[in-house]
Amino acid sequence: MNEPINVYSERAGFGYQTKTLENGLTLLAAPMPGYRGMHAVYATNFGSVDRAFSQNGKTVNLPAGVAHFLEHKMFENEEGDAFTLYAQTGAQANAFTGFERTCYVFSATQQVDQSLDILLSFVSRPYFTAGTVEKEQGIIGQEIKMYDDSPDWRMMFALLRCLYHNCPVKEDIAGTVESIRQITPEMLYACTDAFYAPGNMVLAAAGNVTLEQLENACRRQGLRPAAAPAEKLRLPEPDSIVKSFDTFTMALAQPAVGIAFKEKPFPADCRLEGEIICDMLCELICGDITPLFRRLYDEGLIDGDFSGETCSGADWCAILFTGESKDPKAVQKALLEEIDRLKREGIRQEDFELCRNLMYGEAVGDFESVEGVATDLVSCAMRGEGLFDRMQILSSLTRDKVQQALCEMFRPQYSATVIIRPSGVQQ
Repeated sequence: MNEPINVYSERAGFGYQTKTLENGLTLLAAPMPGYRGMHAVYATNFGSVDRAFSQNGKTVNLPAGVAHFLEHKMFENEEGDAFTLYAQTGAQANAFTGFERTCYVFSATQQVDQSLDILLSFVSRPYFTAGTVEKEQGIIGQEIKMYDDSPDWRMMFALLRCLYHNCPVKEDIAGTVESIRQITPEMLYACTDAFYAPGNMVLAAAGNVTLEQLENACRRQGLRPAAAPAEKLRLPEPDSIVKSFDTFTMALAQPAVGIAFKEKPFPADCRLEGEIICDMLCELICGDITPLFRRLYDEGLIDGDFSGETCSGADWCAILFTGESKDPKAVQKALLEEIDRLKREGIRQEDFELCRNLMYGEAVGDFESVEGVATDLVSCAMRGEGLFDRMQILSSLTRDKVQQALCEMFRPQYSATVIIRPSGVQQ
């Protein structure tokens, strides 16, 4: 029997426990004295980019949207609907699908053990029929149409489609109305057999909860390991981009612009550091305290929501700058010029230190949220990282390392621009 491992950071004044069960399931618990509530996350290492896998010598190819479809379907079984049972315990439940994982969550202040039983029993025991799948296809089809009305959502995937030839990150997480019509009960069972097994999952909780409670809940459910391991399959991705420009129209009051850069993915052992550097560079280039942001904002070329973000996975990395602008081409030009200037003149030491201190403060502040801690525990466990690694990386990061990364990244030949114009406006 594996013994629990205690992990504590003097720097953060925070600790948690972790244990791997005999069936392969990873448990993590962060008791937080003084908190009445708790938050639990049960996650599988299976997301929207996982579109093909092999198991027992058989290759399975999936249409876009299967991971998200499963997220919806795992809330019901022969006995009924999980939300009805959660209502009886007073828990607030939800789920979400990302590029690399699917998470099932609940928050509670009472009857925690009963809510854990609901979570594990539904997610661990799939139930699909032709009728329930067909019904869900209609429900998710309506959800997809709602995403089609979101400028931010459409902008992100338009940029990713400009950058990526084969990587499934370019496909909408929910899929399309056409792709989800291809989903069958047999396909869903193949996915749950492969990826909803304890060895591919993590159960984490934070707040008024203990590791013993998680262990006991798993014991009550009798979770079994997978019959055979599954291997994810992925087509190779060339260095080049698909196209450098795209435009379309939507019902907007003002145009929206996005500028994206296709970067080299980070090796697993330095992915977190790479993402931290990317996030820092986004802030140093056009964060709301930078000269570029202030100038563009004062000139009325951007609104207060214009920002940069990192989109990174095991085998992809992109940096996206997006927001509304009355003159998208002027914003694109100014952004590229600022990146070039920072490469030539260098990042100021005081700007670097200010940005690093702000990010460090945010990392420390994350330990005050039961939801944030539980979510971060899952993410770290699935990526082979520690909960305190972000603080350690930030404390040792230097301006020279960030400057070197800047000079190696943001290459114009690997960038793409997307403009969304208001309907009825000439392009």
